[in-house]
Amino acid sequence: MTPERPRGADAIPGDESDTVVDTPVEPSATPHLGPGQLYAALDLGTNSCRMLIAQPRGSQFQVVDSFSKTVQLGVGLEASGRLSRASMGRTIQALRICQKKIEKHDVRRMRLVATEACRRARNARDFIRQVKRETGLALEIIAPEEEARLAVISCAPLVSRRTEQLLVVDIGGGSTELVWIDLSSVAPEERPRAIMRLHAGFTPQGEGAARVVDWISVPLGVATLKDQFIDVEDDAARFALMSWFFEENLASFSPYNAENPRAGFQIIGTSGTVTTVAASFLGLRRYDRTKVDGLHMSSDQIDTVIRDYLALGPEGRRTDPRIGRDRHSLIMSGAAILQALMRIWPTDRLSVADRGLREGLLYAQMSADGVLEDGPYK
Repeated sequence: MTPERPRGADAIPGDESDTVVDTPVEPSATPHLGPGQLYAALDLGTNSCRMLIAQPRGSQFQVVDSFSKTVQLGVGLEASGRLSRASMGRTIQALRICQKKIEKHDVRRMRLVATEACRRARNARDFIRQVKRETGLALEIIAPEEEARLAVISCAPLVSRRTEQLLVVDIGGGSTELVWIDLSSVAPEERPRAIMRLHAGFTPQGEGAARVVDWISVPLGVATLKDQFIDVEDDAARFALMSWFFEENLASFSPYNAENPRAGFQIIGTSGTVTTVAASFLGLRRYDRTKVDGLHMSSDQIDTVIRDYLALGPEGRRTDPRIGRDRHSLIMSGAAILQALMRIWPTDRLSVADRGLREGLLYAQMSADGVLEDGPYK
């Protein structure tokens, strides 16, 4: 399948020592709820169903409830082109839990979105109707550009003031979104806010604004890439093939062939793959978001973790507490994507973001309503 993107142009993309990390969007303690509107954001992907319920707090938001469940909605989709009855059943069970949480908190403002699996499945519309009938939840299938845009704005607090060229990468279950942004004409102190303003779209916003040089949605994520190489028995060979195959799918992304200097370049990775690699690097036996979100990892550190994964083999990865049961079968396809990206672009550091589509959905809703401290990002 051909990657989706608009026509792009050129690109030019470090030191991330002054990265801006605002108040975490997800507190570690149970928040004390004051008066205020609650918002919900649900992301139904190829592999998982995830939801956040949050309340605006200053220029950020505070999470009051969350849900995450591996549902494997896209199992068998590569071969059949359809969502299976079993995967739809698992997903609807998870969505019922989400619906109960929404009712419990009396949430009135929400966006509930589905991504690549539902974009590709021939029976997706029937599934959306079934979800509405059985849970009362109205899912919407969003386009690749909106998925990419929401991932980008969720990462705004992690953008360094020194960043002139930014690459945001969101590795999903069914697709991977890459967005290249030129911030060189934006005042350093305004760069995080300039990223947030992209919620309105990737079209040019005038002088002094963030400029999206190019973006691409590659229909290969951790689940779909794994499915394409499941017949390769050798673990290391499968990993190498996946990594090079993913790189081949970036040929039409204009920054891929550009000469890009290291100075002022930042790459932010957001996905379960990136946060799992970070947690493994830190040796966390129990995941801690406050230690992972905003972490910087060098290329050598990432390569060391990936080599450890390969040395463990499939059985070792299955029992490794740093990886977790839900991710062990998909971590190598995700690592293959991550290694390809670090091989291509001029950086030896990656900023880790434990945030993504759900956070982007919340920011966009709250921004549009003008309930954040800084008002709507117009």
